[in-house]
Amino acid sequence: MRRFITLILFLCCISYSICDKCNVPPEFWCSSPEIAAKCEVTRQCQSYFSTQLRQADMVNFTLYFESNCPDCKNFFRSQLSPNYEKLSGIMNLTLVPYGNAREQKSGSGKWKFTCQHGKEECIGNLIETCAIHLMKNISSYFPFISCIENDQFAEPQDSAEKCAKKLGVDFKSIKECTNSDLGNKLEHEMAVRTDALSPPHKYVPWVTLNGVHTEDIEQQAEKDLVKLICGAYKGSDKPAICGEIKTTRRCYRY
Repeated sequence: MRRFITLILFLCCISYSICDKCNVPPEFWCSSPEIAAKCEVTRQCQSYFSTQLRQADMVNFTLYFESNCPDCKNFFRSQLSPNYEKLSGIMNLTLVPYGNAREQKSGSGKWKFTCQHGKEECIGNLIETCAIHLMKNISSYFPFISCIENDQFAEPQDSAEKCAKKLGVDFKSIKECTNSDLGNKLEHEMAVRTDALSPPHKYVPWVTLNGVHTEDIEQQAEKDLVKLICGAYKGSDKPAICGEIKTTRRCYRY
């Protein structure tokens, strides 16, 4: 299905000059509603999105962050890390390690990244991006990335080495990836996803709920992620943690 849609989009690109308006390769146009809107192919991607929704009635929650950002680390520590496993049955979590970085193509054809918190943050972003690619399943790579982000005082690479040893993760292959053409390409893909956000992100952590970002969603996520996800889930089979949400009680007149 994905390959068929990619072919259709490529033909549209040739026929209607969409390529002139969109700097994202066709194979990524259906990777998120934000990119589809930017490239003016929402209608063409709709069948792919609908298939995803039919396969799982989950809440799609995406976190755009950077590896050495104090506020991102706080979001992991206070909201995401303690609650992810409890919500994993109703939440599709996507992590995008790039944040406020900038990219520029070098003379060698590779991408050069400049990060808000310096070179070490760029290395951290690459480590987390390579971990996502190499470890495949979020149930495998989330504990590793969560461990890195919960280390408040060490540089990302030092945290990654400690966390890999603690969790039995093959850090050698991840490190090799960060220095490879593959790692460079993977981080560029994170840049493409981040730069395609609509509205454009103004800060990190930046979240989308089912592809949508508003200030209200952001504030709810940072204040009480469990309440946000449980409220957005439409299924009747909510996990136990949803029943633990504290609600305001009132005494009404009679």
